[in-house]
Amino acid sequence: MPISANNPDRKSWINVPENSDFPIQNIPFGVFITKDDVITIGTRIGNCAIDMGALQQLNYFEGIELTDDMFMQDTLNDFISDGKKTWRMVRNRLAELFDETNPKLRDNKEHRDIVIFDVKHIEMQLPVLIGDYTDFYSSKEHATNVGKMFRDPENALLPNWLYVPVGYHGRSSTIIPSGISVNRPMGQTLPNGETTPVFGPSRSVDFELETAFITTDANIMGENIPISEAEDYIFGMVLMNDWSARDIQKWEYVPLGPFLAKNFATSISPWIITMDALEPFRTKGPKQDPAPFPYLQQKGKHNFDINLEVSIQPENAEETVVSRSNFKYMYWSMTQQLAHHTSNGCRVNSGDMMGSGTISGPTPDSYGSLLELTWGGKNPIKLNDGTERKFLNDGDTVIMRGFCKNNGVRIGFGEVSSKLLPPFVRK
Repeated sequence: MPISANNPDRKSWINVPENSDFPIQNIPFGVFITKDDVITIGTRIGNCAIDMGALQQLNYFEGIELTDDMFMQDTLNDFISDGKKTWRMVRNRLAELFDETNPKLRDNKEHRDIVIFDVKHIEMQLPVLIGDYTDFYSSKEHATNVGKMFRDPENALLPNWLYVPVGYHGRSSTIIPSGISVNRPMGQTLPNGETTPVFGPSRSVDFELETAFITTDANIMGENIPISEAEDYIFGMVLMNDWSARDIQKWEYVPLGPFLAKNFATSISPWIITMDALEPFRTKGPKQDPAPFPYLQQKGKHNFDINLEVSIQPENAEETVVSRSNFKYMYWSMTQQLAHHTSNGCRVNSGDMMGSGTISGPTPDSYGSLLELTWGGKNPIKLNDGTERKFLNDGDTVIMRGFCKNNGVRIGFGEVSSKLLPPFVRK
């Protein structure tokens, strides 16, 4: 079935501001609470949020096989479970419905008033019930930088890194949508020059510029997913800030890897951008040498040209862009990550989330974490208000944005924005 929703010439009867992340060619999916306190699944065009539950009740999805309450739920999990054919049919229908030449909803004011909301009047929610969350470590530049800082600079990459998409299982209970603040974590650290650890607030809270993909039901336990099919099980992508406490991480990560330094908070953007919407922005990834094992080999364009940036905004001050990177630098693709994840028969379900790992580019201004941007705190960065940062201060808001653009069409992710608060104190 063709992706008619991607027609670059299509215009909507909803006004779309110039350089909006959400033209009619995007049609992302999310979950929001309306001004009437109704929770619904929806999409977005320009600065308008569209209530898909109301659209379904008004019979605008006639002819598409959907359960009666498909879009009147508080998560996208059931819709994602329906698979790629349904996702494409629904997205094509929405594009057709909001096309400037289609009078069906455009000229029905009563229905428009029920279905369309200003985004200022809604509250975005976590779009899926995330059962499992895996975070990969798939940027060669990032892994090399960290290896140079903490290990032998001549052998920065560990021997397995060029053979296997390295990852670890994260904690889904602390994944939060954009706009929710994060408390500075407490934990054990080993101060420089000491031999005994101390317990207290982390002094090295960092961001990690990442994306994540959301899966559908992919396999049964014991079954692997061939790499040629892996993309069929990826619903879409979000931006992700995988908060990190570097001093806690340094003390705890040997021998079993990330734990409390990573699981205190992970922030994601609330609109899921579908793989269909990203189709026009495919690009080749970096050359892989040595060649991956056959189960990880793929031909063609399996990476995506997504411009990414990170800003830090101190309290009562303007934001400063501190990093500009691109998803196309990722060494291991999403399809390779998913194929590897299931190569041992691990089950993957609807709503599972897979993080990319920190996305760093080849130049110092494209590094995806303060750990790299300040080289472990040795080279503080200056913000527009004149203050410096080695790591994040309480009151700092981290804002991540991402978009693709070609042929005059811009497909964006919106943003993931979260403020760092002091440690939580129980009253």
